[in-house]
Amino acid sequence: MFGDIRTGGRDLPGAFAKGEDKVVNLGTVFLSELVGTAMLVLLGCGVVANVALAKTKGFNGGFLMVNIGWGLAVFAGVIVSYASGAHLNPAVTLGLATKILAADGGGDYVEGVPVDFVSTITYIGAQLLGAIIGAVVVWLAYKQHFDDEPEPASKLGVFSTGPAIRSYGWNFVTEVIGTFVLVFVIIGFSNGGTPAELGAIPVAFLVIVIGTSLGGPTGYAINPARDLGPRIAHAFLPIKGKGGSDWSYSWVPVFGPIVGGVIAGLASIPLLPILG
Repeated sequence: MFGDIRTGGRDLPGAFAKGEDKVVNLGTVFLSELVGTAMLVLLGCGVVANVALAKTKGFNGGFLMVNIGWGLAVFAGVIVSYASGAHLNPAVTLGLATKILAADGGGDYVEGVPVDFVSTITYIGAQLLGAIIGAVVVWLAYKQHFDDEPEPASKLGVFSTGPAIRSYGWNFVTEVIGTFVLVFVIIGFSNGGTPAELGAIPVAFLVIVIGTSLGGPTGYAINPARDLGPRIAHAFLPIKGKGGSDWSYSWVPVFGPIVGGVIAGLASIPLLPILG
């Protein structure tokens, strides 16, 4: 049922050296993406909680602290999920699939795992589940502060993004642009087209600069799982005085990044021979 992946003993940039051939299967890919995305969301939403919730040590730490925290969260997520290529993001998965299918007619996400429906759903399902788990752990870590925080919007903001000025069309455009930058750089300028191949440190800096440059209008989801998973967690967790989960906006940080990722995959085909 699960195809083997042979990493060939190569040391991925930003990952720990393994020193020997390692065989994994699609089940390991699922676990890798789940753990990596859970780590990403735990640390990323965790820094938002530290800045936004009442009586925390980091209260009012500012937008720059949030951006740096998210960048380092990506670093940690990539480090622990090298086996799957560390997509951690459906937009990366779909952007890479678009490039592989459109340019070559087929290929692998990582060696031995073909770009097909089952593999793609495995990646995305693991990412979404990992994001939910990470968000639940953030709530556990900050339970007392969620209880003491009087503003429902601040509680929701820990879990999911929201626009500074609500205009669904323009918010959508912002998410498309931010995700295009992320995915185009990842699949275009790494050896294997994945965050693991680009390296944890470059990807972390890439996320930080996207946040500081393009994050102002929407809070830069640039990752459907990162927003939808925690939003689902917000909806079902017994958070005191939480208010609604703003489902009317939820399509923007899901479909905007998907469109941006697919466009990046398509754009990389004619541009990379020139720029690479």
